[in-house]
Amino acid sequence: MTDTIPVESLRAAVDDAFSAQSRFLADFVAIPSLRFAEGPAQDFMADALRERGYDVDDWALDLADLEPLPGFGPIEGSEAGRFASARSVVGTHRPRGPVKGRSLILQGHLDVVPEGPVEMWSTPPYAPEIRDGWMYGRGAGDMKAGTTAALFALDAIRAAGYEPAARVHFQSVIEEESTGLGALSTLQRGYRADLCVIPEPSNLSVNRAQIGVVWFKLRVRGRPTHVATAGEGSNAITAAFHLIEALQGLEADWNARAAEDPIYADVPHPLNLNAGKIAGGDWASSVPAWCDVDCRMGLLPGWSLDACKAEIAACIADASRSHPFLSNNPPEVVWNGFQAEGYVLGDDARPGLDTLHAALRDVQGADAPLPEHRMTALTDTRFYGLYYGIPSFCFGPHARNIHGFDECVDLDSVAEVTRVLALFIARWCGLNRLEG
Repeated sequence: MTDTIPVESLRAAVDDAFSAQSRFLADFVAIPSLRFAEGPAQDFMADALRERGYDVDDWALDLADLEPLPGFGPIEGSEAGRFASARSVVGTHRPRGPVKGRSLILQGHLDVVPEGPVEMWSTPPYAPEIRDGWMYGRGAGDMKAGTTAALFALDAIRAAGYEPAARVHFQSVIEEESTGLGALSTLQRGYRADLCVIPEPSNLSVNRAQIGVVWFKLRVRGRPTHVATAGEGSNAITAAFHLIEALQGLEADWNARAAEDPIYADVPHPLNLNAGKIAGGDWASSVPAWCDVDCRMGLLPGWSLDACKAEIAACIADASRSHPFLSNNPPEVVWNGFQAEGYVLGDDARPGLDTLHAALRDVQGADAPLPEHRMTALTDTRFYGLYYGIPSFCFGPHARNIHGFDECVDLDSVAEVTRVLALFIARWCGLNRLEG
């Protein structure tokens, strides 16, 4: 392990390769890696890792292996069958020289959320374009730019004539946007390290805390009739609206409680209900007999997931009792997708944060602060920190319109994150000089 970190050599190596890094990112973004269609993107990443000489583990996920583990999120019905195509990819670096540093997991997810109506994008979502220093495309920000930055940070260390002096697992996972089972699969597979860093888009700040999330589906069943005699039936869609209004009341109550929380008290409205998907009915002139609403609700770190689910179920039951049709035909609540607890960094993260801050000062100067924030969303870091004793945090580039139209990432921030990560890896893992 070197006593002196070659700061200028590593910075120069990042800058020299940044054009290639941008091309790699564009090729990555051009692959539509929607849920259950991530295979080509995983092939792309596995090939990149093999080309670099990493020991690549590429395996199919099995729900039966994951279901008993803490943090598991269920996959509903027919989607469970589609999960059979799911894969995780891990490329491992093992030092050729002496093992002197601390081990590290670098993880990125390549699954992206649906792009919505393509005509509402300024440019096609899978035809990445650079405008005014920003790369546009679905997944450019969340989070293919960060994954690419971590990969090219490792490249820079090698280009400068060094290798990390400790084991590094570079993990490419799926399902981050829906269950987190890709991250969970790497832990089930046995991958461990002293620290995990996930370069999610964070505008070069660290997530000090993140909320938990529960997903659920409301299944409302009505009574169909011809619209000419609508009063004789029961409209499942309008009945669902009644339930959503009740859940909005629960959301307001939970945010009132959050105002007393020691971590989130000064974060405006940290807990959000989202009725994110609705489907129902069969015909414009028939009173709809069915309506399904997919919902997401946030919860604070430290709150019991089971207790929160019980409150949601009680809210739905109370609202149903006050409805003329639902009182005798109560809806079904199906728990699916995220069943995630919140996560707050503990004291065990301090060595990693101090090392990251030192790397940031290497890049930005001795007075550079390390910004921190508290997320009103969640990341895969929870699995490592809550269940496996591996401190984990996010540090990534600046992105806009995540999950929206015209998602984009600031390429200057991508370059800066790559520089910081290269220096961070050097400081955390130590360096061996490569011979020849």
